[in-house]
Amino acid sequence: MEDMKFCQSCGMPLTKTEDFGTEKDGKLSEDYCVYCYKDGAFTADCTMEEMIDFCAAPMVASNPGMEEEEAKKQMRQFFPQLKRWR
Repeated sequence: MEDMKFCQSCGMPLTKTEDFGTEKDGKLSEDYCVYCYKDGAFTADCTMEEMIDFCAAPMVASNPGMEEEEAKKQMRQFFPQLKRWR
């Protein structure tokens, strides 16, 4: 888990090449996913709390049995460590 890369905006695991966003020059971003970052810019201008609200449903869907409030609680602890939200 230590070597796993996560999007530094939404926390999504970056496991495949197609998961990574792109820089202005077309190279893959080392820090951000395809959903958060394209052509060297963020795809959405949002606050950390807005990102947490947006990501809650996908996190619940990928973790059977997890409640939305638990997902948000975990993200509120994790997101401040991510590059975009420091």
